[in-house]
Amino acid sequence: MVNIKDVAKEAGVSVTTVSRVLNNRGYIGKETRKKVEKAMADIDYSPNQIARALQKSQSYLLGVIVPDSEHPFFAELIKHIEIFAYKNNYKILICNSLDEAEKETKYIGMLKENRVDGIIMCSQTLDIEEYRKVKLPIVSFDRIMSKDIPYVGSDNFNGGTIATQHLIESGCKNLLHLSGPLDIDVLPNRRADAFKLACMKHNIHFKVIEKEYSRHSFSEYYNYEQFIEEQVSHELTNFDGVFCSNDMLAYALYIHAQKKQINVPKQLKIVGYDFNSFTRMLQNPKLTTIKQPADRLGRELCSTLIKMIEDKDDEKPNNTIVDVELIKGETT
Repeated sequence: MVNIKDVAKEAGVSVTTVSRVLNNRGYIGKETRKKVEKAMADIDYSPNQIARALQKSQSYLLGVIVPDSEHPFFAELIKHIEIFAYKNNYKILICNSLDEAEKETKYIGMLKENRVDGIIMCSQTLDIEEYRKVKLPIVSFDRIMSKDIPYVGSDNFNGGTIATQHLIESGCKNLLHLSGPLDIDVLPNRRADAFKLACMKHNIHFKVIEKEYSRHSFSEYYNYEQFIEEQVSHELTNFDGVFCSNDMLAYALYIHAQKKQINVPKQLKIVGYDFNSFTRMLQNPKLTTIKQPADRLGRELCSTLIKMIEDKDDEKPNNTIVDVELIKGETT
């Protein structure tokens, strides 16, 4: 049977160098890495993942719990988590909580039973104390859980500021923000804080309408239409600009405005948030939105978790806030 010594001999390098390439540890020059990878291919060597896992008491599995993988943003986020995990010899197990606390609890138990090395927590239905009980490395997305659990998120406050400033600079005098439920302590609600502060700073009349919590996916798109019809429609004539908490809601608002013969952007300007694959696909209209980069967020979530797993004696990784930017479209 071909082993690591055969690879070293074929590549003309030491066994230690081959080991570093296999485990992606330490500095390895590009040419050396290519030689080792070519040698493995030439002699048909496949590293024994099970043996490596037993030797290091690791499964090389990461759990990823999301609210709904059908949502375009989370679909992209999962993609980039998986890409980074794969490059670092990890695999991922994806769980859809569908915002159900009981389901999320069962998934955490299942992941522990499958000996995952750590969990990326994007679903946020449980009390923070429940996450502290997990006894595994955890990184949270868009939620501050505790000083022992690092978080990764976009700069939601700056995103809210940029969106509101853009509407004001575009000539809006009466602004509306369509948000999620603000009684939940999650980082995206900083967008509403920024919206209110920017409006007060510029003496702009404003209002916030909260949408009750629900799954944000294509299958739930009718919920946005219903929300706008029942809670927003009668208010629209009082406003000339709207900042929506996500792009699907912004698009639903645009369609509603078209039905009501409200011209966008002449009579009503709309800004969304995300700039995910759904938004990039839209051609009529091209939404004005705030881009939170799913690629970098995915890499940061995965790299932070792997660091916690592999450098257990080091200090807890820092929290990470990723920059956002305005994408100017046709709705402002």
